[in-house]
Amino acid sequence: MHYIKVLGLSLLLMAMVGCAHMTERQQRALSGGAIGATGGAVMGTVIGGNPAAGAAIGGAVGAATGALWQDLKKSVSGKKRN
Repeated sequence: MHYIKVLGLSLLLMAMVGCAHMTERQQRALSGGAIGATGGAVMGTVIGGNPAAGAAIGGAVGAATGALWQDLKKSVSGKKRN
């Protein structure tokens, strides 16, 4: 029951704060972090590890990737192809 209350309050807080005044890079970092945290928690559960640790690691990697996505995309497309 405690988990449901925390989840509900978290969703309410996210709805109130929103993403309206964020830059595109910030929005990517937020969505990357959320996707990474979800994937990390699932992987932590599936492999029998700690879902919280998986979520923390996945969230950090996802947020960093989301924030740097445009730079990574430019560096890959900027290379010459043979």
